[in-house]
Amino acid sequence: MGHADGFRDFFYAAADGLRLHARLYGEDASAGLPVICLPGLTRNARDFHELALYLSAGTPKPRRVVAFDYRGRGGSDWDPDAGNYNVGVETNDILAGLDALRIGEAAFIGTSRGGLIIHVLGALRPQLLKAVVLNDIGPEIEAEGLAHIRTYLQRSRLPNSLGEAAEAQRAVHGEDFQALGPADWLRMAHAIYRERDGAWVPDFDPKLAASFDGLDLSKPLPALWPQFDALAAVPMLAIRGANSRLLSAETLEEMRRRHPGLETITVAGQGHAPFLETGALPRVIATFLDSNS
Repeated sequence: MGHADGFRDFFYAAADGLRLHARLYGEDASAGLPVICLPGLTRNARDFHELALYLSAGTPKPRRVVAFDYRGRGGSDWDPDAGNYNVGVETNDILAGLDALRIGEAAFIGTSRGGLIIHVLGALRPQLLKAVVLNDIGPEIEAEGLAHIRTYLQRSRLPNSLGEAAEAQRAVHGEDFQALGPADWLRMAHAIYRERDGAWVPDFDPKLAASFDGLDLSKPLPALWPQFDALAAVPMLAIRGANSRLLSAETLEEMRRRHPGLETITVAGQGHAPFLETGALPRVIATFLDSNS
């Protein structure tokens, strides 16, 4: 893909030599700090395509946007060692990418796992984070949400077409996403699946599902409140899907209590995680970034 699509592909090496990928949008833009987009567990840079186009070319203050693929997802190589599919390794991969791009400070948008990585980035290199958007993620994760993710990862069947893939996603997630229409589901399918050898397959290493092995969801999950508290001085916008199973309204309220400047928005008719290109969200995100970075 090239500039005609609004971005160019960027490849770099992780510390262990694995070849990793990111999309670069608006490379000539200089209105504000660059925006770094970090996707969810099995997702990839395509999730941010419409938002990245908007932030890099559709606003009065266009910015440079970098959307990363973690190892084993999208355009990044699969790791022979599935044990490396963890937040710690992936955080270091993002740091390697930022170093390769010579980015020393930026605004960050993190969906789900991407938000967890932002918490760790804040601990490892706090000077990087100048503004943060957390999409349906906080320091405390609801076990019900992880159980839902584990179930659909284990039961997912391969579709025969992109339309069938969209329908399969709607069948699994439709109850939580009443606000979405056919075009949204088709866009979601395009972001999740890749055509390979004539078949539509999820665009991630199947070994990723093994990261749920041994996870006892009957016990409370480790929380990241100390890491969140360390971000108290960083301008932050927290987005929650009204039907989210992963980020509770109570956790969002506690985040607001601990972070005096926290801005929040709850998205009606969407669950985990809200589509950032829908409704007023692009404008809300751009306004937040323009005010804080």
